[in-house]
Amino acid sequence: MNMELQILDAIQTIRTPFLDAVMPLISNGVIFWFIFAAVLLIRKDTRRAGLIMIVAMGMDYLLGNVVMKNLFQRVRPCDVNTSVQLLVSRPTDYSFPSGHTSISFAAASGLCFSGSLKKWRIPVLTLAGLIAFSRLYLYVHYPTDVLAGVVVGVFCAWASYRLIRRREKSFQYEEVTA
Repeated sequence: MNMELQILDAIQTIRTPFLDAVMPLISNGVIFWFIFAAVLLIRKDTRRAGLIMIVAMGMDYLLGNVVMKNLFQRVRPCDVNTSVQLLVSRPTDYSFPSGHTSISFAAASGLCFSGSLKKWRIPVLTLAGLIAFSRLYLYVHYPTDVLAGVVVGVFCAWASYRLIRRREKSFQYEEVTA
């Protein structure tokens, strides 16, 4: 944990008034994923991508926030090093894994796995990466929290894609045999 605090402290050396204003906004960009997925659900040609994203985010919430955070009960870095001035309200839940990061990567990876909207892949993955970095900049997560968030998010997106693909195949099979 000492090395992780050193990394977070090194990130604090790049703080500027501009980044101090922008990083909380980027961190709150997690709301974008829910809006984006809902918009995709409206159109028939993007509905599958929206569904994969919604299912992935739901799975991610259950696995990351309900199970893992309570299982590991990791104290946040801002509670270990209280000398850092927080730019956001002090989170009250546990640190591991980063929920903002995992939801972001669940949604972005879900879109990528869906095979739809290929032009959106780089922008959504970039936004997910920025949200992940913002959690470090804001001193509310350790690097391993963020790394675990990426892994959990991608896993949930993959599982969501596989689940929906299997369901689609079973519907196709039922239509052929009916």
